[in-house]
Amino acid sequence: MNTELIHVGFGNILAMNKVVAIVSPGSAPIKRLVEQAGGQGMLIDMTNGKRTKTIIIMDSGHIALMAIGSKTIAARVEANRNGAFLGQTKRYRE
Repeated sequence: MNTELIHVGFGNILAMNKVVAIVSPGSAPIKRLVEQAGGQGMLIDMTNGKRTKTIIIMDSGHIALMAIGSKTIAARVEANRNGAFLGQTKRYRE
């Protein structure tokens, strides 16, 4: 199995084949999940101090906080699968 790496901002890279879910941070159950993960040392903060827009749940139980939106992540995955370079979106392709 190939590892699909996606740039998620601020020089951070995420292995998409390890992702279980991509969720928004607004609901109370997700906030509790993030709080529990922080207490267990399973929280990965990739926001660099910015506001959390997306939360990614990994198959290892780790919770990753992202400063970019889920639509941006989806666009980067699609661009990567269509042969674009890391971090590029469709509008930059020839």
